[in-house]
Amino acid sequence: MRTACIPLRATLLNTADIELWPGGLLQARSNGHARLLARAQRVLRRKRDGQYLAVALAEGLQPLIPNLSREPGLAIAKRTLAQDAARHRNGLERVATLPLHRMQVRLETLGLDADRYAARSGLALIPEPTQLRFAGFDRWRRALWLDPGAARAWGRMQNAALEDGIVLDAISGYRSHDYQLGIFERKLARGLTVEQILAVNAAPGFSEHHSGLALDIGTPGEPPAEESFETTSAFAWLQANAAAHGFRLSYPRDNPHGIVYEPWHWCLARRDSAG
Repeated sequence: MRTACIPLRATLLNTADIELWPGGLLQARSNGHARLLARAQRVLRRKRDGQYLAVALAEGLQPLIPNLSREPGLAIAKRTLAQDAARHRNGLERVATLPLHRMQVRLETLGLDADRYAARSGLALIPEPTQLRFAGFDRWRRALWLDPGAARAWGRMQNAALEDGIVLDAISGYRSHDYQLGIFERKLARGLTVEQILAVNAAPGFSEHHSGLALDIGTPGEPPAEESFETTSAFAWLQANAAAHGFRLSYPRDNPHGIVYEPWHWCLARRDSAG
């Protein structure tokens, strides 16, 4: 469900180190932050750990941390803010991709080599987009970000399913390279090995979620990201109808990538430039 206070065309501006969120979507973590976030046009959020760095107000940038000027990537984030203002004045929307920033460093922390992993998995490195579209909220009321075409296609598919009495909800959409690395780090801390994790999650830089074109789909009453989703009427509906909306099942049984069967993971097979 979307809320009236969030613009339907709200965008997430993406840089290598910092995300620039539209105002109204991030929860305050202190009373002081609450007052500033209520007025924010944009919130600068560090990708590595989710730290709020600053808010962009009508009168300028207001720091939320000490020594903001020393923050890596701040100059690029400020330039992105200025460019976004120009885009709005000119009515332009253009999605490019970011450089594959620090990719080998991330993989080396897991003992992986990009070329060897790509050869063995058949997966390609996927850059992050420079902007993503707000596509409503996921099951836990977190903002769902997708490629603009995928956001439109997802909305149409949700509505079509609802007309047939099927409720589809999003489990997750866009993930940054840093977020994907965090998944590995959390699972390693629980005692799993890298090889065990790779059977379920693509290595950082290789997940379709980085593109903003993929999302994990669920239905109310069904646990998220479980194989049992294939027994639901929602999955049966997706099998029959998802292709008409441009989505394909990425990891069927016995897929060549070495990833477990994921009936919940669907990806837009083509970019939708309409609407």
